[in-house]
Amino acid sequence: MLKSLSISNYALIDQLHMQPSPGLSMITGETGSGKSIMLGAVGMLLGKRADTKSLLHEDQKCIIEGVFELGNYGLELFFEEQDLDYESTCIIRREISPSGKSRSFVNDTPVLLDVLKSLGAHLMDVHSQHDTLQLGEGSYQLSLIDAYAQTSAELASYRLKFNSFQKAKKEYAELSKRALELQKEADFNQFQLDELSVLSLKENEQAELESEQEILENAEEIKQKIQEMLHLFQDEQYGILHGMAQVQQGMQSLSRLAHMFKTVEERFESVHIELRDIEETLGSEDDKVEIDFERLDETRDRLSKIYQLQKKHGVNSVGELMELEKELADKVFQVQNLDETLQNAKLALDEAEKQVQEAGKTLRKKRVNSFQAFQSELEMLLKGLGMENSKVVMEHKAVAPGPAGMDELELLFSANKGSAPQPLKKVASGGEFSRLLFAIKYIMADKVAMPTLIFDEIDTGISGEVALKMVGMMKEIARKHQVICITHLPQVAGQGDLHYFVYKDNSSAKTVSKIKLLDPEERVQELAKMIAGASPSASAVESARELLSR
Repeated sequence: MLKSLSISNYALIDQLHMQPSPGLSMITGETGSGKSIMLGAVGMLLGKRADTKSLLHEDQKCIIEGVFELGNYGLELFFEEQDLDYESTCIIRREISPSGKSRSFVNDTPVLLDVLKSLGAHLMDVHSQHDTLQLGEGSYQLSLIDAYAQTSAELASYRLKFNSFQKAKKEYAELSKRALELQKEADFNQFQLDELSVLSLKENEQAELESEQEILENAEEIKQKIQEMLHLFQDEQYGILHGMAQVQQGMQSLSRLAHMFKTVEERFESVHIELRDIEETLGSEDDKVEIDFERLDETRDRLSKIYQLQKKHGVNSVGELMELEKELADKVFQVQNLDETLQNAKLALDEAEKQVQEAGKTLRKKRVNSFQAFQSELEMLLKGLGMENSKVVMEHKAVAPGPAGMDELELLFSANKGSAPQPLKKVASGGEFSRLLFAIKYIMADKVAMPTLIFDEIDTGISGEVALKMVGMMKEIARKHQVICITHLPQVAGQGDLHYFVYKDNSSAKTVSKIKLLDPEERVQELAKMIAGASPSASAVESARELLSR
């Protein structure tokens, strides 16, 4: 609901502020007084493009601001998706600078124009004789039937199953594509896997083999050097150990003669033990080292194979080769189990399709069952609006599952007797279209939470009882929804809760448009002028009072 509208420096408007009624507000004024300019400003607030031609004073900023009560519109999710703070009272502001730069704000947070446009569609619906925007679209007509038939539960159930169906469909398609790729690669993957598997690679194997190869390649020289060193250790006359034994005896004698040599003896003993350990290690290694040309060939051959595979696959270690072997094994396994996996995915897809078809048929049944009542109610309202020979037919066609169901609708319409109903774009004039859309919105007002409705001179071309019927319907809508009506008919203007008068003020250098909320007596005078002209008679004034008393 629009709580207040402020416009400054826009077209002929210098400053304008209005607080419409929560129910039905009327706006009147002479042709060219600025009513259409107000609608242009409202359009900008709802996300339409703007330029500097909109500025009354070219050196000043234009600001249009609307304060809305969000009520039961259910916009919390929209605000969350757009990363906006949700508050029950929402302020939308549009600014156009003298340079032409336009900025939009929701609760003082800058937003893109598309976001403003999406939000505005939930808050205000401008309906004029020339504004037939959505009614001719099949998706809009489908949403009307859903609102009329109260299909929210069935539609929610269908969408849940449709999303599952889409997911299953996507998974099956991706799996089929993957299967095709795997089948193409199957033989090559198997060859590569066999090439790796036959080696039975082990972690850290490469380092161990390289160490072993190093020893085998130098085994003869290694054994010769060890033997030479062992001889130096073990020679009975000149060996290190023989000499060390003699030194040990001397150290023991010194230690007994003077306590100070005890530490030196201990140090020598440590060196002695270490040398004996080295001698034992050399002897042990001498026993292990073998001159084995057959084993050397085996080691070289295995390392060569490892090096070749590393180069082939662009890796640097046995661990990476083992990881590659695992990946290839997984791919080969997938191919080997492909038929079963695809079959399971197809079964899941078939089941999801079955469920979406069942939900779609349930939704379709409720929609189709509402056609006759919708058509009859709409035709009855159109007759009351002066279209006695109107005919409405809801044409239905079953289609493949989509986000909104498995139905395609088109509203066919005929305003004249003997003419077959046809698509709206072909048959409806502006006035007929306007009344048709007005009747539809009257029906919908009882079914859903609608945005603020602005009716811009939709009473053009009608008068008398038809006008009274239309304004009566407006009052019915206004019981649940905010309605603002721009009208030129006194019998319509007299039925509003509030009456605003738009006029031109020529008292300053520039002509400007202004708006005034009329008090009861001013309202009588304005209605009398609408009835009889600028100088209304007493009878016109009396007629105006009578209109207000209805």
